[in-house]
Amino acid sequence: MDGYGPSAFEGDGEFELIDAVILCGGLGTRLRSVIGEHAKVMAQVNGRPFLDRIMDQLRGQGARRVILCTGYQAQEIEAYYQANPGMAVLFSRETTPLGTGGALQLASGLIASDDFFVFNGDSFCPADLDALLSFHRQKNSLGTLAVSRVDNGADFGAVIFDAAQRILAFHEKSAFAPAGPVFANAGIYCFSKKIFVLTPQREKFSLEYDLFPQLVAQGLYAFVTESSFHDIGTPERIARARGEGNR
Repeated sequence: MDGYGPSAFEGDGEFELIDAVILCGGLGTRLRSVIGEHAKVMAQVNGRPFLDRIMDQLRGQGARRVILCTGYQAQEIEAYYQANPGMAVLFSRETTPLGTGGALQLASGLIASDDFFVFNGDSFCPADLDALLSFHRQKNSLGTLAVSRVDNGADFGAVIFDAAQRILAFHEKSAFAPAGPVFANAGIYCFSKKIFVLTPQREKFSLEYDLFPQLVAQGLYAFVTESSFHDIGTPERIARARGEGNR
């Protein structure tokens, strides 16, 4: 198989190929002092765009087709990833900011597989994607979030789930500041295409604030990964990613 068929992620043979979507349209306003007018996902970390970390992870775990949801500075991202040996890269460009949910919904027509991965383009977690997909299907879940333990929920918020790993609630960082460690959203999701029936009936919306709480009642699960995650949402975090400070 040449890997450029209607689906794109190839695991160890247990699963058919599935697509991977990366959300890349963020404005990165908090990083202007560090990256100027560049797209946030193109911020340089060790001489390469941060987004390369995710692309390398996908390529290394079997991805053959990736959909980049672009927005701000779309031309910069698209020009860099036009040629990507070993993977077909498609682009879904928003002309006005649509939020994470709106961007995914715009790209839905490009997603060929019944299950698919979604990645936040400004965070990286080296989770086992085959294991995530297997867990997602064992639970017959509409949506599965990779979660990783962090020391301070005040920075990232918390995902609350039961012994069966079914998500019960989300405590966002603005409303919940636990003193101890929590499980946080690691920015990797596995979805069934059935979620598009449940998305808000508007162009602009957020996965985190508008869709996930709605899916809780439908069956949303937490896949616990031992891998830590890194994001570049603030100057302090991008400095840590660059090795300029202690994590």
